[in-house]
Amino acid sequence: MNLTERPTMAGPSPEFWKERFASGQTAWDRGAPHPQLLQWLTAGVIRPGMSILVPGCGRGHELVALGEAGVAAIGLDYTPAAVEIARAKLGQLPGRVELADVLQWQAPELLDRVYEQTCLCALHPDHWQTYAAQIHRWLKPGGYLLALFMQARRDNASEGVVEGPPYHCDINAMRALFPATLWDWPAPPYASQAHNQGWFELAVQLRKR
Repeated sequence: MNLTERPTMAGPSPEFWKERFASGQTAWDRGAPHPQLLQWLTAGVIRPGMSILVPGCGRGHELVALGEAGVAAIGLDYTPAAVEIARAKLGQLPGRVELADVLQWQAPELLDRVYEQTCLCALHPDHWQTYAAQIHRWLKPGGYLLALFMQARRDNASEGVVEGPPYHCDINAMRALFPATLWDWPAPPYASQAHNQGWFELAVQLRKR
């Protein structure tokens, strides 16, 4: 299926993201690799020789950090402008960027790690089950989902309104989305990383059973 022929979907469309990148309206972008990724690299959670996927890689800051550490990661994004920017930033460093829809993309081989930073919270919750199934399908048994669950609760949530992106990744919803029957969860509390928009993210390492 051509990316422009994706079935009618809830939430942001490819055109929405294309406009944001074309106009520079990417307020979620830190302008640098996420500090939690750098911590995971330093701790050896991600190492050269591992197969790593970065869905929704955006401008590619994390791909550059991984490449500089000798890790050849695959970045996915379905916005051509983002893919062009990420490819230019990556240059000759290890790794590659693919124009792809994360809800349809199939891994050529099972992966060691999936680094989830901004993709889940950018997808409308109607598509979370499909995306979670994709992540489980991509990973090797014993592989890790390295997740940063965005905490962006809005006032209207008390009235049942779903607002985003970014969509609030409530930890109870995340436990249901990535159930203990399929994933080993570490015990809380989870490290919190502040976001420059006033939100924060919870860093969680989930091991595929």
